[in-house]
This record gives sequence, C-alpha cells and structure tokens, in this order.
Amino acid sequence: MNGTVLIIGMGLIGGSLSLCIKKEHPHAKVIGHDVNHKELRLAKSLGVIDEMSLSLQTAAEQADLIIISTPVFQTEKIIAQFESLSLKESVLITDTGSTKEQIMRSSEVLTKNGIQFIGGHPMAGSHKSGVAAAKEILFENAFYMLTPGSGVAEENVGKLQDWLRGTHAKFLIVEPREHDELTGMISHFPHIVAASLVHQAKGSSTEHPYLRRLAAGGFRDITRIASSNPTMWKDITIQNRGVLLSLLKEWKVEMDEVVSLIEMNDSQKIYDYFNDAKVFRDDLPILEKGAIPSFYDLFVDVPDYPGVISEVTGYLAQEKISLTNIRIMETREDIYGVLAISFQTLEDRERALHCLREQTNYELFLG
Repeated sequence: MNGTVLIIGMGLIGGSLSLCIKKEHPHAKVIGHDVNHKELRLAKSLGVIDEMSLSLQTAAEQADLIIISTPVFQTEKIIAQFESLSLKESVLITDTGSTKEQIMRSSEVLTKNGIQFIGGHPMAGSHKSGVAAAKEILFENAFYMLTPGSGVAEENVGKLQDWLRGTHAKFLIVEPREHDELTGMISHFPHIVAASLVHQAKGSSTEHPYLRRLAAGGFRDITRIASSNPTMWKDITIQNRGVLLSLLKEWKVEMDEVVSLIEMNDSQKIYDYFNDAKVFRDDLPILEKGAIPSFYDLFVDVPDYPGVISEVTGYLAQEKISLTNIRIMETREDIYGVLAISFQTLEDRERALHCLREQTNYELFLG
C-alpha cells in the first residue's frame, strides 16, 4: 500500500508497528512524532521511521493513517486536538490503548464529522521499553483487538488490517465494553493482585528480615508484572475503574470462600480447590500469546564454580540467541534450576535448550 502513516508515540509498541508497516509496505512513508524528542531522534537514527515531525498538525494533516501509541489519557487529549485540524477526509485513525470504552467515547468528536476511528489494542509487550526495544516480531501470533467506532465502514476495518498485515497478528473485532471486561479479567486485575502481593510481602519484611532473600525465587516470578510502569497502570486502572471494582468485589468473595475452606479444615475440599484450579490452568493454550507478555524461562542446574554463568551465556552468544533476563535463584523450592534464563520468544528458548543440551551435561528444566 502507498500513502503516509503517522505514528504518534515512539515507544516499544509504536516503534514495532512502524517496523512492521515499513517492511510490509515499503512504498509507504512513515512519519514519527513524540513529545520526547530524544526518543524521536533515536527512532530516526535506528531507521524505525522515515521522517520525524515536531509538529503534530503538519504531520497529521498529510497522513492517510494515524496510529496513536501513547498512554490512554494522552490519547484522549490528542483525539480532542484532531477536531480542530484539517485532516484528510479519507484518513483512518486508530490507537493502541489497553482500555477502549472511554477512548471510543472520546472519538465520537471525530466520527460525528465523518472521520473513521477504529480502536485498537495489540496484546503484546516486552520486558524492555522504548523505541530501542522495537522489533518486527513483537506482535507475531498475538491477538490484536479492534473496536470500530459508530459509522465506520466494514471496508475501512479491512483497510486497517491490510495496513497492519505485517504484524502477523490475529485480529479480533469486539465491542469496547467487552474488550474492557476481557482485558480487565486477564490483564488489568492480575496486575493489581500482583502489586497487592508485593505490598503484603513488603509489610512483613520488617518483621522477617530474610523475606527479601527468600522472595528471590518463585515469589519474584509470580509477581513479575508488578514491576510494570506505574504511570501506565495508574491510567489503566482509572480508565477501567468500573470493571476493576466489580472484579475486586468478586475477588473478595472468592477470598472469603478460601478463608472458610481453611477454617473448616476439610482436606478433600482444600484438595478440590487446588485441583480445579490446576485442571483449568493446565487446559489454557500454551503456544498462544495472551494479554500479559509470556515469560519463556529455562532453568539450568549448574555446578557452583567461577565462570559458569559466562560459560552458559557464551554458548548462547555463539548461536546468536538473545535473552531478556538472567538471574541466580537463591531458594529452590519448586524451582529446579539455580540459573534462570528468560527469553523473548518460545523459539529462542527452544534453540537455547537444544544448544545447551549439545554443549553441556547440565540438567535443564522449562519454566
């Protein structure tokens, strides 16, 4: 496809979308805009965009496709700005926000004037942020949810999908309310729970000084998402306030039932509670990408001698296998390896598993 694409927000998502569009549509021109001029210049120097624009108005008025890839509250402000600009009548506008109902209400100032706004949410992420972390494969096999505004022609939904074809994502068209309920349950709510678990551990750490060291193992892993950007999650929580309040009330009922189970001391019911959760969890798709970025971990049971970590990473480097994190486990209950290595993709982990099996006799376990 030919035309001019404006991407507002040169972060991980905006940068990765730009790379996908540039690869799939080499004749299109991609312009980047960001209030952070340092990130904008970096995007241009890395070849993530073709041009950079310091003027939102100038870039927006020449664009055939506008992608707003900013925090949700900033997205609303940008949409409001568009109302006073002389945009092309045929322009398509979309966003990448994690909440949709409030943004779609904001977009009505555009749709009432005939501008086509299609809400979007690529359900992919990374352990890294910023345009330097952008990559073409970020959205591969991920769900990409679309929420067309009122009056949006079906052919324009298809046109947007054509623009985004290079993501190799799986598109789902849903209502804004349904989107917020789904993502609230399997993404936003778990972030609150993870943050709550960390707060509870923090409260106990004064009384139990060894807690921090013990939490370096499984506890740190199950609460990983609590390390996400607090500004972003503040905005998401406020935007999806109604859904989250409902889920938290349901969670209180669930926890009351757990309290009752433990108070009754009924071993069969306690077993059933854990077993039912295990059966449902084990039946979840393994190879699908969901709302929370997957963590592809490999645990390596290495001997304790100087240089063993550089040995392992050296083998991976020889095979040009990228890793996102590496850490030494201090506690090993329910975790079989002392060296935990995280990878961006399932393919990277499989290559690492094969590599280390070929090069070492260490025990290897999948996380």
